[in-house]
Amino acid sequence: MTTNKTTYRYAIGIALAAAFILVWLIGAVGVIGVAGDPFDRMYFGVVAVGIVGAIIARFRPRGMARALFATAFAQVLVVVIALIVGKQHVEFSSVPEIVLRNGFFIALFFGSAWLFRRAAREQPSVDDRPAV
Repeated sequence: MTTNKTTYRYAIGIALAAAFILVWLIGAVGVIGVAGDPFDRMYFGVVAVGIVGAIIARFRPRGMARALFATAFAQVLVVVIALIVGKQHVEFSSVPEIVLRNGFFIALFFGSAWLFRRAAREQPSVDDRPAV
């Protein structure tokens, strides 16, 4: 059985790995279309949502869960915007490719949020702590 600390560490690891892979992918080949497509700059907003959310949450599990759910939602918004503006008609981008590539990151951010939420539940509440 995992402890609160272990669950929290897994959540941090998944969130950082997802953000790193996303930024690396943007720089290397591009997520939508070809490398250097200006549309890929929207993904920096996704990462920014996670960073700002983590700072606001002060890295506490319950707040981090909300921040990562918001990050996953921001990733979903990028997909919706991409399909609305017709990025599926650009070379090397089809609807399945856009959805699957982004779905990978959505799943990672969502999974990390779920682990943070689990870590928050495992954390003893203020009432459970012994009085000093």
